[in-house]
Amino acid sequence: MGRANRRGRLINGILVLDKPLGLSSNKALQQCKRLFFAAKAGHTGSLDPLATGVLPLCFGEATKFSQFLLDANKAYTSTFVLGQSSSTDDADGEITTVADASKLSEAEVLSALMTFQGEQQQVPPMYSALKHNGERLYKLARRGEEVERASRDIRVDDIELLAYRVNDVSQVIEIDVRLAVSKGTYIRSIAADLGEKLAVGGYVSALRRIQSGPFVEAQAIDFEQLEQLKVADNTAALDELLLPMDSALKHIPSVVLDPSTGFYLQRGQAVQVPDSPLNGKVRLLMETGDFIGIGEIDDQGRVAPKRLVVS
Repeated sequence: MGRANRRGRLINGILVLDKPLGLSSNKALQQCKRLFFAAKAGHTGSLDPLATGVLPLCFGEATKFSQFLLDANKAYTSTFVLGQSSSTDDADGEITTVADASKLSEAEVLSALMTFQGEQQQVPPMYSALKHNGERLYKLARRGEEVERASRDIRVDDIELLAYRVNDVSQVIEIDVRLAVSKGTYIRSIAADLGEKLAVGGYVSALRRIQSGPFVEAQAIDFEQLEQLKVADNTAALDELLLPMDSALKHIPSVVLDPSTGFYLQRGQAVQVPDSPLNGKVRLLMETGDFIGIGEIDDQGRVAPKRLVVS
């Protein structure tokens, strides 16, 4: 159980939240911060209010390592509507164009969908949290303004068509897809670009994140579970839901420090550690197994501290 002060409890760890529909990532964060009575917390990359699913939240000292989750690959399931365009590229916007998509064959749609696999350039949507001259793009979009956005390098590692449905009444096609993508990839833009490629328009009607870095859907905790523990005043059970701070860093090799090298490293000095990697970042573990931060191998082969946990 974390120590408490007026601002909240000093707790450290990562909660894998199952973000509900209709809630912004920041509001979800603030609700969890209140439930845990946590002094410090941050999320690791926004999910749109329309989206549900895996949203890792970092508490306390774990916030120092949130960038590793921001940079991590993601996976989603989504429903694309083909035959209509939306002002926001998702179901929250107004329908702006309508076309008859029912004439398209499943083979045509699948062939076009698969062209999005691999490395590519993507222009982010206007309705996004990116900034232009210091102002969020979505704020400009709400005022009816559109500005030129630079394309960005993204990567789609895998696409799978899960289901294909034709609505003969509305003349739209709905497809359920699974996508594994690099950081910064907008699924809404893929849906809109697919619709443009097929000359019928497209948007996202449903979106669920099923993986963020090492964290998967099966690990995600919903608000109902958290509220039940809060009502029961079961703080210990709440804290047990927090994963270790370095659970997002398991892809980084570790070095084990004896008490002496740990002492000097925690005071900012680079140290020699037997059997350490030749270069790159390393997880810093004490002989007790305690995680104390991230280091980096310097040009003399020593382990230098980069981000340290304050105990």
